[in-house]
Amino acid sequence: MGFIGYIKEEMQIIKERDPAIKTPFEVFLYPSFHAIIRYRIAHKLYLQRHYFLARWFSQRTVRKTGIEIHPGATIGKGLFIDHGHGVVIGETAIVGDNVTLYQGVTLGGTGKESGKRHPTIGNNVMISAGAKILGSFTVGENSKIGAGSVVLSEVPPNSTVVGVPGRVVKRDNVKIPREDMDQVHLPDPVYSDLIRLQQENKRLMEELKRVCNRVHKLEK
Repeated sequence: MGFIGYIKEEMQIIKERDPAIKTPFEVFLYPSFHAIIRYRIAHKLYLQRHYFLARWFSQRTVRKTGIEIHPGATIGKGLFIDHGHGVVIGETAIVGDNVTLYQGVTLGGTGKESGKRHPTIGNNVMISAGAKILGSFTVGENSKIGAGSVVLSEVPPNSTVVGVPGRVVKRDNVKIPREDMDQVHLPDPVYSDLIRLQQENKRLMEELKRVCNRVHKLEK
């Protein structure tokens, strides 16, 4: 795809996924738009082994947009970064098609690995605000990562992950983020555990009360 093709594609992606867009020209004000277009240029320089020039170009982009995408990262079609400030994508990260990232997302390494150090993100994944995905593993396609989650291990396809550390709380979530970008109404395993404990405690107290009543009657 040529440069003009990339521009048209990115404009269409932003218009489709951000309901705040009122006019087509607003797309040119989006940091995401500039970050992705500039990444495509820097990545091409990186593949041609113009490493210094690629990094120089990408670092200028960081200062202008607040979005840091290493030129060595591999990014598919349809990446949408909503708001975007504080997003970091590492050198060996691989991002599939139709992925959505919100502000503050990190696709980083743990500092312990060499070679492939950053995560691989499957197609149609949504990663909510402030989530951190650290390490060389795969987040399966059609998955959702909840806001503020810290993911340190493999995520199966069609999963919902929340918490610190992140854990799978829902499987076979087949709706793709491009159609369902709700990053708020995700399962809360801690809340569910608390509700279950409250219910069990209530049953225990009721049973204890019955036992005490029986003992009291026997004493009479």
